[in-house]
Amino acid sequence: MNKNILYRSIPKVDVLLENEAIQALIAHYSRDTVIEAIHMEMDRLRGFIGQCEDEEKAKMQIELLVSHIEGTVEAMHTPNMRMVVNGTGTILHTNLGRAPISREHMKKIVKVATGYSNLEYNLEAGKRGERYSHFEKLLCKITGAEAAMAVNNNAAAVMLILSSLAKGGEVVVSRGELVEIGGKFRIPDVMEQSGAALVEVGTTNKTHYDDYENAITEETKALLKVHTSNYRIVGFTDTVGIDELIPLAKEHDLPVIEDLGSGVLIDLSKYGITYEPTVQESIRKGADVVCFSGDKLLGGPQAGIIIGRKKYIDMMKKNQLTRALRIDKFTAAALELVLQEYLSEEKALRNLPVLRMITSPYEEVEKEARTLVRMLRRASLPAKIEVHKCESQIGGGSLPLERIPSMAAAIRPEKISVAELEERMRHLPVPIIPRTANDTIILDARTIEKQLFSVIVNQLKEFHVLEEVSLIGEAKL
Repeated sequence: MNKNILYRSIPKVDVLLENEAIQALIAHYSRDTVIEAIHMEMDRLRGFIGQCEDEEKAKMQIELLVSHIEGTVEAMHTPNMRMVVNGTGTILHTNLGRAPISREHMKKIVKVATGYSNLEYNLEAGKRGERYSHFEKLLCKITGAEAAMAVNNNAAAVMLILSSLAKGGEVVVSRGELVEIGGKFRIPDVMEQSGAALVEVGTTNKTHYDDYENAITEETKALLKVHTSNYRIVGFTDTVGIDELIPLAKEHDLPVIEDLGSGVLIDLSKYGITYEPTVQESIRKGADVVCFSGDKLLGGPQAGIIIGRKKYIDMMKKNQLTRALRIDKFTAAALELVLQEYLSEEKALRNLPVLRMITSPYEEVEKEARTLVRMLRRASLPAKIEVHKCESQIGGGSLPLERIPSMAAAIRPEKISVAELEERMRHLPVPIIPRTANDTIILDARTIEKQLFSVIVNQLKEFHVLEEVSLIGEAKL
């Protein structure tokens, strides 16, 4: 095998540029992009020849050079972020974008986002308006708060609240509530960035009323409660409820701030889910400021929603941090649409994907799973395909111990390993993200829209995903 001959048989750049297929790429994209792809593929080809000991394989890769260039150019213009099928059974999957927005809501958001909108324009007065005005009244009506606003996420909400109400002073919080939000972002670190000093009281598992009372000094600016929505301490525990802190706070003229994290607006215990404190309950008990996430149990876009007494919300709206943390037109539009659904509990449960998935009866999910299994079997795939009882979870730092009975399609491939199948599914045009257990691919029907069943089946069949040789992106080199 003479590698020098192989190297010399690689077409020159100027020759490739005269190729009809390459000319078509240049016309559709740009000359610079195509030349960049040519150089990338030629470097890969030379590297392959350098390591290859099979002359026929090397010649085949040379013949495929133009095809690989086409694929590289197309890949350069294909968005990296795309829709995936969530077969994991985790409803609020942080890595998969948490709460999905309904298709009906997206249609309405498109109308706002593709043109100009009255984001900060008061149509009644004909002058500058406020971006929070589109959903503030809705939030107040639903929660009973005096005023409301939103920033880009709940960590930002905590930082803005503390910066506005406690900068330069002390904030008292229980040690058992110093949670890590995720990605190594922790409540103490967020507090430090706000300019407020943290005063820890109690222990990890027990905090008493006296701990708060003894910690209050002339430097104290607020009392903070953090709902531990992403973990549970069980056993020998004790905490001080917000209703107990309110009288103490009033005695010292201090605001009580509550970070609810998940921010549920409907009592989900009515639907068989473990009780989670509602936003309305915190306001009724007297919390001065409450914040929570928009893309968790609320079922909306990423946002940090802040509600409470008007005098405190007004302070936050005037804070210079607010501009840096503010939401955009997409979020404002989505929040308004999602909150409108909460004017009717029945509508919210039906129209918000997250709530619908959480509260869907087992019998309905089982029916969907059996439909998916039938469709997969009809495709005559080389695999054993069965319905499989499983458990879904809410995820996203919400109700960590909650498990919801569910049903899935279980796939045991006959010609390839489960690991190979799982990897191939991730590389499909519409990636399928499954769960694996007991050497089986699990597709939990609770987190898969029925209209995606045909997408799953067609892709597995069309790309020969379960065959020994797959057609997924035909491996380069």
